[in-house]
Amino acid sequence: MMAKTKTDMREAVMTAAKATVQSHGYNALSFRELAKEVGIKSASVHYHFPTKGDLGAALARRYTEEGAAYLAELLAASNDASWCMDRYAAIFRAALANDNRMCLCGIMSAELDDLPAEVRTEVDRFAEMNVGWLTQILSRARPSTGEQHLQECAMAIFAAIEGAQLVARGCRDIGIYDRTIRAYRTTGLIP
Repeated sequence: MMAKTKTDMREAVMTAAKATVQSHGYNALSFRELAKEVGIKSASVHYHFPTKGDLGAALARRYTEEGAAYLAELLAASNDASWCMDRYAAIFRAALANDNRMCLCGIMSAELDDLPAEVRTEVDRFAEMNVGWLTQILSRARPSTGEQHLQECAMAIFAAIEGAQLVARGCRDIGIYDRTIRAYRTTGLIP
């Protein structure tokens, strides 16, 4: 059996930390608990992430980058706004289906006052990335609509989907999410 590299250990910490935040929030992050879960000393967690803020920022940055890459693939795969929105809503549904977890940056947003500046910056970047992508999708569905109105609608969609996820999680009922997304479609909020 090969010894784990520093990169492997860093990834193990990131994986455990992501699961913790998605399930319990940023405030639940504990270097001692992460170390125990990964099977290393707490000092080893500090080696990779000197502070909890460094870890939180790294988590949010990666989450945003991975999300942006996936959303770019959707844009490239189809010009159909409805198809893209189906896949977008499925991302948030998948988190719920994975042990009733939340969007990582969504749950961090709920703890905004407790987040260090570097984490808040990354959480804001996630929201901006989502609103930017949604604006692009809406411009396909509503080509004659002005940019400012598209951005406002994109923010409404982002907030509505994050909210639907939060309510469904609180009720421990993924069906609430599904019904809410269908209602958003019926009312015309989502193309």
